[in-house]
Amino acid sequence: MADTPDSNSPSRTSTPNPRFTSQAPTAEDLLKEQTVGLVHLSDFRKRRAEALDLVSRDVTPAASGATTPDGRESVAKAVFKKRKKKIRKGGLSFGGDEEEGDGGTSSTAPSRSETPAADDATAAIKKRLKPNSSVAFQPKAQTKSALQREAHLKDALRKEYAQIQEAVKQTEFCLPFVFYDGKNAPGGMCRMKKGDFVWLFLERARKVGAEKAATGDGRGMKDWARISVDDLMLVRGDLIIPHHYDFHYFMVNNSVGYKNVTIFHHSAEPTAATPNHLLPTSTASTDDAPVGPTPKPPASKHLTTAADRQSFAEAVLVTRLPDSELEGHLDDPAATKVVDRRWYERNKHIYPASTWEEFDSTRDYSKGTRKDGEGNAYFFSR
Repeated sequence: MADTPDSNSPSRTSTPNPRFTSQAPTAEDLLKEQTVGLVHLSDFRKRRAEALDLVSRDVTPAASGATTPDGRESVAKAVFKKRKKKIRKGGLSFGGDEEEGDGGTSSTAPSRSETPAADDATAAIKKRLKPNSSVAFQPKAQTKSALQREAHLKDALRKEYAQIQEAVKQTEFCLPFVFYDGKNAPGGMCRMKKGDFVWLFLERARKVGAEKAATGDGRGMKDWARISVDDLMLVRGDLIIPHHYDFHYFMVNNSVGYKNVTIFHHSAEPTAATPNHLLPTSTASTDDAPVGPTPKPPASKHLTTAADRQSFAEAVLVTRLPDSELEGHLDDPAATKVVDRRWYERNKHIYPASTWEEFDSTRDYSKGTRKDGEGNAYFFSR
């Protein structure tokens, strides 16, 4: 048998000793470590150029101290020097305090006192704020005291207005009228208050007709002394005014009839005929005050004597204005007709009674077309 070599004898092939091999990595080694898998050609060329550059400068990367299984120390990746960023003067810097601490010799930005010209230029570029017209007015927040103050003011104004209207209702005016039974018969003139109802006017007109019949001036009105107010009608223009309305309602609402004609054109504000003692202190004036001294009403309506009431009534009569100075003194009497309802029922199909209709507060008479009872439009409706 052939002699087998002893295990203790040296081997015929020499094993390279890593102590005698070169420790400097080659460009190929660096390229292998940095390239794993498939990469783009441009990245490969860039890494190869960096590896050649490192080998040409004899830059040896720091070893990590770990050894490979074959006994060689692993080659660490090359350490690249970090480039310092240049600080631009006069610009905005968003860098934190860390960059200032890392950099040994970093230049500081110039202070505002060092560059006055730059500050002036920046101030000139800034635009001044202008009011924005698109922003609506923001109401002021109402506090509890402000709301209470507003509520008290509204209540005071409401009470003042109610007191003024009560004084207006006591204002006298003249209402001329005629009796109508197919033709106009002279009636007269009634002195009314603006707060009086229509039925009270008809009652006074009935007494005027009864007096005329007694003297022989009133034709066909002999039985008016025994007639009831319910059998009389007030026709204002072409509208029959119901008995339960008062004159103040038409004045304060400025109610109009056909052709935009005001039913009662009298004023709803205090006039010279308004009792001055009924007006509030802020509204009463010397110009609108009645002639003569203002009568003082009794202190109590329940604790007065007949003499006190008589003296107050006489004082009121003294301060009353004459008819010639009252509203409505020069009005046309034909605009206000006092009609016997029985005559109207017999002749309501004959003109002009066929055009009369009862007043409706919910209807607007200024618009629309006038029609008769059968729905036919009048040719003079407009």
